[in-house]
Amino acid sequence: QVQLVESGGGLVQPGGSLRLSCVVSGSIFGINDMGWYRQAPGKERELVAIITLGGTTTYADSVKGRFTISRDNAKNTVYLQMNSLKPEDTAVYYCNVDVVTNIVTWREVNYWGKGTLVTVSS
Repeated sequence: QVQLVESGGGLVQPGGSLRLSCVVSGSIFGINDMGWYRQAPGKERELVAIITLGGTTTYADSVKGRFTISRDNAKNTVYLQMNSLKPEDTAVYYCNVDVVTNIVTWREVNYWGKGTLVTVSS
């Protein structure tokens, strides 16, 4: 079993900052890609940012220059630092990870967190 626990969401004024965290625990032999997605009301879930095991990052155009994804492999944790937040960033943010669950076969399973709500409003 693998568990993902997200934290750090909340209400913030436009221009403010928040830092999301996602801790992965359970039967883990390794974690490859770690990422954040978001889903706004009435919209489809979309990619926000991804970070590979080697540290390569990819961002949605809408958050480039404002958001930073990082990871702490020793803590099995991925972070999303969000600066200069805008009302259009309001959404439920989901953590997504590719976990290696079998050290012999190197089988990889994708997991989602339950989400944390970010509301940007004055």
